[in-house]
Amino acid sequence: MQGGFLPSLPVLKICVRIRLDIHNMPMTEFHYEPLSYLDASFLALETKTSHMHVAGVALLDAAPLKGDDGGIDIARIRAHVESKLRYIPRYRQRLDWVPFDRRPVWVDDEHFSIDYHLRHSSLPRPGTESQLKQLAGRIVSTPLDRSKPLWELWVVEGLDDDRFALIAKIHHCMIDGLSGVDLTTILLNVVPSSEVEEPEVWVPRPAPTPTQLSVAEIARLTGRLVDRLTHLSEAVRDGVMLTDRTLDKSAAAFSSLRSGWLRAADRTPLNPDIGPNRRFDWTDTPLEAIKDLKNKLGGSVNDVVLAITAGAVRQFLIEERGYDVGGAEFRVMNPVSTRSAAQRGALGNQIAMWLLDLPIQEPDPRVRFEKVREATGNLKKTNQALGAATLVEISSGTPITLLSLANRVVGQKIRPFNMTVTNIPGPQFPMYLLESEMIANYAMVPLWAQHGLGIALFSYNGRLLWGIHADYDTLPDSDRFLAAIHDSFRELQNLPS
Repeated sequence: MQGGFLPSLPVLKICVRIRLDIHNMPMTEFHYEPLSYLDASFLALETKTSHMHVAGVALLDAAPLKGDDGGIDIARIRAHVESKLRYIPRYRQRLDWVPFDRRPVWVDDEHFSIDYHLRHSSLPRPGTESQLKQLAGRIVSTPLDRSKPLWELWVVEGLDDDRFALIAKIHHCMIDGLSGVDLTTILLNVVPSSEVEEPEVWVPRPAPTPTQLSVAEIARLTGRLVDRLTHLSEAVRDGVMLTDRTLDKSAAAFSSLRSGWLRAADRTPLNPDIGPNRRFDWTDTPLEAIKDLKNKLGGSVNDVVLAITAGAVRQFLIEERGYDVGGAEFRVMNPVSTRSAAQRGALGNQIAMWLLDLPIQEPDPRVRFEKVREATGNLKKTNQALGAATLVEISSGTPITLLSLANRVVGQKIRPFNMTVTNIPGPQFPMYLLESEMIANYAMVPLWAQHGLGIALFSYNGRLLWGIHADYDTLPDSDRFLAAIHDSFRELQNLPS
C-alpha cells in the first residue's frame, strides 16, 4: 500500500500466532499490575541523595483520641487505618521486576503487616512544633524499603496545645498531589465519627514466578503490538492518522521541550550538591487574602503563589546569601494536574510539568507578578501540560526515552530547573480523623539532584499552608526563608489597586 509502511499479512499472522501460543500456555492463576511509564520514572530517578517519596505533616486535636492512660489511643487509629485498606489496594502491594528488562510491576505483599507501616512515636512533653519539624526531617531523610509496600504513617503524640501529628511518607510512584487529597478523604471524614469499620479478611493474590511474569509480559507487549498493527491499516485507510488532535499534541510537546527541559538553569546557592538529610519547615497565609490579590492583580491563585515565591527567593538570595540576582535565570517546575473528574481517587500519577522562569532579577513586585502571569498564560496557550504528558507517552516505546534523557541530565548535573513549586487544592471545611479535627496539613515535595529547596502548598479550611522541604546543609536558616515569603506577600498586598 502506498503512503507509508504497513505490515504485510504474513507478519500480522506470525504476531497473532505468537500471542495466541503464549496465552494458551498453562500457568497457575496469579496477579500483577505494570507501573505506568511516568510512575516508573519516579523509581528510576531515585538516588541515595534524591528520595522520591512525597510526605506531609498533619496536626490534629488530641483530646478526642486519648486513651485511659492519657496517651493517644493507637489501637483505635490502627484499626481505623486497617479497615480502610480495602479502598486503597496499592497500600498492600510491593514491587516486583520483570526479569528480562527489569520493568517494575505491582504484586500483592504476602507478608503485609500493618504494624510495620503504622508507627507510633512521641515528643518529649510538651513537644514543640520545632521538635516536630526536626522529627519530620529525620523521617523523610531515609528511603522507603522497596521490598515492602512503599508507605509509612507515623502517629506522633506529645505535641503542645493538646495536639498530635500524623507524618505520612509515600513513594511518588504510587501517588501524586491530587490523588493524595482523595486518599486523605478515605481516612478523614467531614464530620466527627467514633465508628470504626470492620476490617475485611484480606487474602493476597498469588504473585507470578519470574518465568510466569516474563511470559505474561511478553504476551501483553505482543498483544499491544498486534493491536497497533491491526488498527494501523484501518487508520491509514480512513485518513485519520494525522488528526488535529495529533498535530496539537506534537506542537505542545515541541513547546514543552523548548520551555527549558534541554537547557541548564543557573547554579545558585539553593542548588548545591545535596546530601540525603532533610529539614522541614512551614508557615501559613490566609487563603482569602491570596484570592483578594488574584482579583486585584488579575491572573490565578497559582500566579500569586509563584509571584510570592519569586519575591521570596530574590530577597533570600540577596540578603541571606549575598548572591547577585541580576541576569540570573531561575527556573521552577510547577506540576499541573491532568487528572479528570472521572479519575479522582485513582492511584498513580496523572500530572504534567510546567517549566517557567521566575523573574527574581526584577525589583518591582507588580512587574514580577505581570511577568509570572504572562509566563503561565503562554504555558496555557501552548498547552504545555499536554506537551509534557505527550513526551512521556511518545517516549515510552522508543529506544531513547525521555527517562533516559532525564537520567543523563541528572548524571551530568545539568539542572533543567532550580526548584519545584506545587500548589495542591484541598477542602475548605474541617476534616476529622475519627473524632479528632485536623488543624493543618503541610506537604513535602521530593528534592531532585542539586535542588536544595522545594515548596509544596496545600489549601485547607481557609488557609494556604506552605511546606518548605530542604536539604539539611543548604537551608539551616529556613526561618529566614519563611520571613522572606511573608515579606514578599506583604509587598503584593501593599500595591495600589
